[in-house]
Amino acid sequence: METHLEQMNILNESGKSFVSATLVDSKGSTPHTQGGKIIVTKSGLYSGTVGGGLVEAKTVKFALRLLNEKKSIGKTKFVEWNLNKDVGMSCGGSVKIFFELYNLNTWEIIIFGAGHVAQALIPVLLNLETKLTCIDTRLEWLGKLPESSKLTKICEENLPEAVKNISEKAFVLVMTKGHRNDFFIVKQFLSLREQSFLGVIGSRSKAATLKRELLKEGINEDKINKINCPIGFSLGGNNPQEIAISITSQLLYERDNLFGKIHPRNPLPKKLCTN
Repeated sequence: METHLEQMNILNESGKSFVSATLVDSKGSTPHTQGGKIIVTKSGLYSGTVGGGLVEAKTVKFALRLLNEKKSIGKTKFVEWNLNKDVGMSCGGSVKIFFELYNLNTWEIIIFGAGHVAQALIPVLLNLETKLTCIDTRLEWLGKLPESSKLTKICEENLPEAVKNISEKAFVLVMTKGHRNDFFIVKQFLSLREQSFLGVIGSRSKAATLKRELLKEGINEDKINKINCPIGFSLGGNNPQEIAISITSQLLYERDNLFGKIHPRNPLPKKLCTN
C-alpha cells in the first residue's frame, strides 16, 4: 500500500486537484494525536485519517470547500477548531489542521506547432507550474522537444480536428508551419467555443489578413477581436529565444488576470502593450 507521500505524488502527476490535510496540533480530549493525515479529492475522502468522527467529517467538508472555491485562493490554509464550539463535540479540546492545495486551477497551455519558436518557448514554460501539450503533424519536430512529465506530445494529421478535445479553460497558442494551417485552427476554435486565451503568432499584416479572412467566413467580429495576434508583448527582437520570452510574459500577465492573482512587485509598465 502506498504511503501518504506516494499517493500525493501519484495524484500530482495525474494533474488531479486534491487537498492534503495534516493534524499538526491537538489539545484536550481530541480523537487523534497530532500527525494524522488525509487526502481529499473532489470525490471526497481519498485516503488517510485524522481520527475519524466529527473532526474528520469537518476536515473533509472544509477541504471540499477549498477545492470548489471559484475565486483564486492561496495554496495553503491553517485553521484551529474548538471541538465543542466549532465541531459540535461534547468533549473539550481543540485541533489545528494544515491544508495544502494541489493542482487547483491547473494552468493548461496547448501549443499547435513544434517549430522554431515552440522549441524555444516550451523549455521556458516547463519551468512554470503548468501542464503543456504540443500538437503537430511532424513527428520529427515533436521528437526535438524535451522529455517531461509536464509535456504531452501529440502527432496529429488533422490539426483542426484536435480542437474538439481541448478544454475551454486552456490557453491556446497557434504557431504552425503556415498561415493556412493557423487559419483553419483558429476558425475551428471560434466556431466551437471561446477560449480563456487564444493567441496566434505572426505580424501585424498577418493579423489583418487573418481578421479579413475570418470575417469572410461569417465569424462574428467580436469573437475575432478577442484573438491575440501577434502574440507576445512588444519587447525584444525577432529571434525565437526573445519571442519566447515576450510570449511567456504575456501568458503570465493573462494568467494572473484570469485567476485574480496580485503580486507585491512593481506594477506592469504603462508603456507595455500586447500589440
